Amino acid sequence: MSNYTRYRLLLIIVCFASLLFLYYVYFTGEKVPLDVRERFFQNEYLDPQLDPSLRPIGNVRAALVVLTRNEDLTEILRTMKQFESRWNRRYNYPYIFLNDAEFNQRFKDRTSAATRAKTFYGTIPQEMWSYPSWINQTKAAEARDQMVKDKIIYGGSESYRHMCRFYSGFFFHHQLLKKYDYYWRIEPGVKYNCDINYDPFAFMQKYKIKYGFTLSLAEYRSTIPTLWDTVRDFMDEYPNLINPNNFTRWISDDDLDSYNLCHFWSNFEIGDLNFWRSEAYTKFFNYLDKAGGFFYERWGDAPVHSIAAALFLEKSDVHFFNDIAYRHEPFEHCPPEPRYHISGNCQCNVSENFDMHWYSCTKKWFEI
Repeated sequence: MSNYTRYRLLLIIVCFASLLFLYYVYFTGEKVPLDVRERFFQNEYLDPQLDPSLRPIGNVRAALVVLTRNEDLTEILRTMKQFESRWNRRYNYPYIFLNDAEFNQRFKDRTSAATRAKTFYGTIPQEMWSYPSWINQTKAAEARDQMVKDKIIYGGSESYRHMCRFYSGFFFHHQLLKKYDYYWRIEPGVKYNCDINYDPFAFMQKYKIKYGFTLSLAEYRSTIPTLWDTVRDFMDEYPNLINPNNFTRWISDDDLDSYNLCHFWSNFEIGDLNFWRSEAYTKFFNYLDKAGGFFYERWGDAPVHSIAAALFLEKSDVHFFNDIAYRHEPFEHCPPEPRYHISGNCQCNVSENFDMHWYSCTKKWFEI
């Protein structure tokens, strides 16, 4: 068979396959199956970019919350420069800087000069950053030592545990946040790689969204060995607090017998402060706190927040901020849709988008 004959045969096969495909799509009335991401965006996604009412300067009672230390100044200035350029220079929401020690004057001067927005500086009260009376500190120290031997990340850190407990149970009660309804958590060194041309706080308020995320992944099981047992005990004791339309199928694959480790990565959060101040969450946190896992293990605020959201909220109360390109090493969310990149207002690499990675839980979010 000559090369020309082979070419003609291949061309006929391709044309026939194309016609068969078109017939299947347009004449049988059936649709080509969408992948899980496309189906989510077609059927569920609420796109803030399409709502022009969110673009004007808003008057939402909201603040940018930064838990940091004096030695983080270089990294927080780098993050602020990008964050201001990408978004806050147009909206001027205030920054609230929190520290377990006093901020020095250099930190205050440099950060206040980095924005036209108001800046506030607060020290965390001792009762929010210390061992509660029921914790056996010797036992806690032994647990840290063992985690160091087991090479568990932050396993030996006291301050990391205080930070996780603070974000889990106290930041929303800090004096500087009392007058606000919404917050955006900012961390030193993170990157925002696309322009944001609307007000996420106005979006949250208008559509009654309680929690927003960009990245999700699986927790280290070795840091939370008894967390799920404690959650199950709480559910048994307070069944009336569990939302009947909850989305626990995102955090459990076996009808709540076990925790699949999925959580929203809480270094990026945009949330409703009044959700964390609610009766249900207050009882939940207090129950966990009494169990001691923040110190005897290494319970993180990310799984605590995520499990609480799954128990007390509906899926529609939580928003995936697809349009906010965010990087916290080593992971990045970069919106893959071409419309975000054609304008030239995104500088992230789609090939590094973490959404559909095997270790990400965002694909499961699309599925449920």
